[in-house]
Amino acid sequence: MKFRDNCKYDIAAVTSMGLRLCPLDRQPLNTSNLWRMQATSAETNVMNVPASLGMRVKALTKFVKDIDTAAYIKAELRKRNIEFESTDIDAGGPWGFRHQINIADSGFGSRGPKVLNDRAGEVGREICPEDFDLEKLFKEDGCRIFHVSGLIFALSESTTKTCLEAARLAKSCGTKISFDVNYRESFWKGREKELTESFEEMAQMADFLVGADYLIADGKGRASTMEGELEYVNKLRKAYPDAEIIFSTLRSVESANLHKVGAALYEKDQLYKLDSREVSIYDRIGGGDGFLSGFLYGCLKGYKAEDCLKLGWAASAMAVSIADDFASPVSEQQLWDIYGGDAAVKR
Repeated sequence: MKFRDNCKYDIAAVTSMGLRLCPLDRQPLNTSNLWRMQATSAETNVMNVPASLGMRVKALTKFVKDIDTAAYIKAELRKRNIEFESTDIDAGGPWGFRHQINIADSGFGSRGPKVLNDRAGEVGREICPEDFDLEKLFKEDGCRIFHVSGLIFALSESTTKTCLEAARLAKSCGTKISFDVNYRESFWKGREKELTESFEEMAQMADFLVGADYLIADGKGRASTMEGELEYVNKLRKAYPDAEIIFSTLRSVESANLHKVGAALYEKDQLYKLDSREVSIYDRIGGGDGFLSGFLYGCLKGYKAEDCLKLGWAASAMAVSIADDFASPVSEQQLWDIYGGDAAVKR
């Protein structure tokens, strides 16, 4: 894939930043007294591998003004080498705006993870196109990939409009569009007709179309076998012929601590598959974002499709091996070591 030259940024994305609260020591939500907090969003998770390995990324977001949790999130993004452009708005009192809270445990053995989302009053729902200088970002600065997640896309009418306007402008400037469909039924209630049309427009614009089984699965959900995944990818290539790369991951759950992860990919009339391999799990959340993060990093480096899939698998395996919901490799070689199964101590 050929990217636009002379760009200031490698990846940009609209996102709604939040807080993730997790019980310590893999304990369940209802019996835990000690919790760990982190700053999180699906879109910044995707940008994290490129940011960790020296690429320049930018989050387009909105913060609540003059509150400690917003200051914490900003500081965490700076630590992760993620630049951000934002507007800050007044909290509006205790019943006004706040950052979303994602509450999740890790599960253990036969006890699966559990996730509770508190998105009432979420400031990210207020994101609108006027919050950002999109003309400067895409026309003057330049950006190689504009990434859109179905989560921020479906969050509100305003975020849908923002993502579409940004994607249209980015596309016209030669920026590649990455769209991770990331379907959530709860986000669609009451907006099914509107979102069906909007998701279709975004999918038709996408150069990278990711996790798009929902678009052609007739309500059946994701594939459970590699054969089923390859069938979905073949259907997607016919439905979205302008997409340069279509791929989706395949995950089977042996226990909360052991998964098998593979992937299927279509590029330039060629189908590829990455056979499922065992992954040891510390915390499942972020595994899908990690896969896309490593994959896009490989694409930006100009690697062939098979190697991009391997980097995606390694970044996903790294993300689920730690308490964070994103992978932060110290070097590209660390990802290759993970894929190669080299877990020997490094001295």
